[in-house]
Amino acid sequence: MEGNKMKMIIAIVQDKDSNRLSNQFIEENIRATKLSTTGGFLKSGNTTFMIGIEDERVHDVLELIKETSRTRKQFMTPPINLDASMDSSAAYPVEVQVGGATVFVLPIDSFQQF
Repeated sequence: MEGNKMKMIIAIVQDKDSNRLSNQFIEENIRATKLSTTGGFLKSGNTTFMIGIEDERVHDVLELIKETSRTRKQFMTPPINLDASMDSSAAYPVEVQVGGATVFVLPIDSFQQF
């Protein structure tokens, strides 16, 4: 791979989408490292994929991520803040948008396998 221009794609997706996306990567012969991560507004389970890929395939990988990692609506009950005055609406579930993907594309100075 020395001499080929490459990028590192770091994609954070919701756990619900990770298996489907992983299968898509396998079908398209895209090698990815899969990490279990936690974070975001709901502090829910996520999966972070790290993908080293040739420049000319970056667009295809981004399209796969976009098609596979869908946003969806979910109800959640906001945490109660004991310091604030007790607002009667604080305990009711609210609808929030979750899912989708957060993606970083970084240049790679060097790629080597030992």
